[in-house]
Amino acid sequence: MKKLPYFLPVTIFFIALFLNTALTSCSEGGKDNSKEEESAGEVITEFGIPVSMFDVQEESVKKGQFFSKLMSDLGVSNTDAYALAEASKGVFDLKKLKVGKNYRAYFTRDEVPRLAYLVYEETPTSYYVFGLNDSIFVKSFNEQTETRLRVADILIENSLWADVQRAGLSFEIASRLENIFAWSVDFFGLQKGDCFKVLYDEVLIKDKVVGIGTVYASTFTSKGKVYDAYLFQEGDTNAIQYFNSSGENLKKAFLKAPLSYTRVSSGFTYARRHPITRIVRPHTGVDYAAPKGTPVMSIGDGVVIQKGYSGGGGNTVKIKHNATFTTAYMHLSKYGAGVAKGVRVRQGQVIGYVGSTGLSTGPHLDFRVWKNGKPVNPLNMESPPAKSVDKAHMELFRATIAQRKHQIDSIISAQYIDTLVNNLGKM
Repeated sequence: MKKLPYFLPVTIFFIALFLNTALTSCSEGGKDNSKEEESAGEVITEFGIPVSMFDVQEESVKKGQFFSKLMSDLGVSNTDAYALAEASKGVFDLKKLKVGKNYRAYFTRDEVPRLAYLVYEETPTSYYVFGLNDSIFVKSFNEQTETRLRVADILIENSLWADVQRAGLSFEIASRLENIFAWSVDFFGLQKGDCFKVLYDEVLIKDKVVGIGTVYASTFTSKGKVYDAYLFQEGDTNAIQYFNSSGENLKKAFLKAPLSYTRVSSGFTYARRHPITRIVRPHTGVDYAAPKGTPVMSIGDGVVIQKGYSGGGGNTVKIKHNATFTTAYMHLSKYGAGVAKGVRVRQGQVIGYVGSTGLSTGPHLDFRVWKNGKPVNPLNMESPPAKSVDKAHMELFRATIAQRKHQIDSIISAQYIDTLVNNLGKM
């Protein structure tokens, strides 16, 4: 055994003492700071099937491949396919066989191979086994899962989704972050050098990562400004929400943007030369350039007060959110399902799709906001937050924040020290 340098214990002590791994700091690049190597072990059985006795083919359900067609494609006789269909009653609805879902087909090693078992993956934790070998049966299997606490760093180079992939992390993390910070971060205006740090549960089956569990805390850092989020449940209520370190609810009355846009093609101004009429007049809204058909969402709850063609604005939806705010969505190619005058819509509901109707030189959304009847710049509008943490629960909330920060520091420090020990051991 190679002897480690005599100074190593002292080195580790001082690193652990002074290592600055605060939640708000950005790492050099996107990575999972606590990734562990998966142990390689030979699997003897799968779902009770002795896999060494069979040849395995992994495929996915193709378009038009209903159960009977799938069985036929795998060489199963009509008689056996019918028997499997009968055995599946009360266990699995064959109509729920979905295109794109994975399955494993186990074939015998006879001179003429035949299908012995089919394992259909409904979810990463839920499987159905169709047996044809010794007897015909259909059984359901639910894999046992375990969770482990993880910290992920995502440094923005291109976009959140691209950089999550570059870091080797699950796309689900990007989706969770977009949901958590939807009211405070413009995800289509991220800049190089921005970063996210996330504390979350990783869901595993037999040491294989299959999903993301609870996200406990996260920060977004941009131009020295930090936006933070901590999961917290107030009292005995079922309401589990995200709050910043001041106890303010991250959920706001309005979303930051009503769509996924390419760029802001025209801003809020009282003197813009119209690209078609060439007349200088006010443009009290924001034009978001986006491909035709891009979904447009209501930025908040409200009631539709106008739906229809409005001259230069083309197909328009206008929503009254409360006594103070009203919004309009113009130049739509078509309207969202169920959208009609007098109908109540929810925040994030699709109320239309980007188009180029009315006086327009190309597909975009002209988005407008009125506050107390006066137009305001949507890009500068401050959205009122939902209810903050109650004063009676602030002490527990602060303790929760301290616990999450300690967990993050501990995980990052442990990973750093492990890496140092491994590197020094190779010297």
